[in-house]
Amino acid sequence: MTAELDNPSGVFESFSNPNLVRGPEEGEDKPFPALVETRDRSKFSPMSEVDPSTSAPAIGVIGGSGLYEIEGFTAAEEIRVETPFGEPSDAIVRGRFAGREVCFLPRHGRGHRILPTELNHRANLWALRSLNVRWIIAVTAVGSLREEYHPRDIVLPDQFFDRTSRREHHTFFGRGIVAHVGFADPISENLRQLLLQSARDLDKRVHDGGTYVCMDGPAFSTRAESETNRKLGFDLIGMTNLPEAKLAREAEIALATLAMITDYDCWKVEEEAVSAHAVIEHVQANAATAKAVLQSVIPRIPETPDWPEHRSLDGALFTDPSLWPEATRKELTPILERFLKY
Repeated sequence: MTAELDNPSGVFESFSNPNLVRGPEEGEDKPFPALVETRDRSKFSPMSEVDPSTSAPAIGVIGGSGLYEIEGFTAAEEIRVETPFGEPSDAIVRGRFAGREVCFLPRHGRGHRILPTELNHRANLWALRSLNVRWIIAVTAVGSLREEYHPRDIVLPDQFFDRTSRREHHTFFGRGIVAHVGFADPISENLRQLLLQSARDLDKRVHDGGTYVCMDGPAFSTRAESETNRKLGFDLIGMTNLPEAKLAREAEIALATLAMITDYDCWKVEEEAVSAHAVIEHVQANAATAKAVLQSVIPRIPETPDWPEHRSLDGALFTDPSLWPEATRKELTPILERFLKY
């Protein structure tokens, strides 16, 4: 399988900024705000608060740090968000493309500094939701478990299987508020179909559907593990995408995965077993493909968030609001906002 090498050399653009934003002043009785720093490559503008209730619904992209380097992406600004769950992987790059607001988050940080098991998925998803992101395209490198799924192919999975071990970190809830979201169909089918249409329009080799098995890493699979995953009918293997999908569903964000194959894991004995060195060339080629698909799909995404995922908390909240602890209520304001208006 692949080690999620979504930040190949040559794709980075460095934004060196040592200054992290501050959260609420001690003693202030208000939710965590999203605070921004704007960088126009020559100077920073003063930090300001972002009000999700007044900003347009945005599209999020999680993947390599160079994905925002696409023609037509303008008004780019770097945003550092402080969250109640800690720091996200890196600053978010927000800008405009095809008349839409788009937020890019490098999953492993610029320079690929964060292991899969070190990723703070809750902080990443909370930060995006606080900026009013309502759709996420998760671009991810994966290993193929199928003969017909070749390196540099695109797969648009529609199912996940969870082999991770840190599941208590893959939910926003707890601490006095219980919720159980429906996850039978973990991918936004509407967004997945838009990605499929875009990939086909670009004449890319794309596979419609499949099951992504998510493991912890950071080590690659043993051959026994890889063969077992194949026998169980899984199609792809990766280390990061399932927690993102779970948290997106809780945050009422429609998420679909753009999986880019880099290797055959280690089951295909006539091929070189997966290694970081072996997949770099495929990663770089896949980055160009991902950018082309993003340019095509972003204008197709509707402006109004009215898909089923955008109301996934309806019927999911078990704890009566009168019993919600104030501290937890404040932490989850970007996610529970529509329930706090009454």
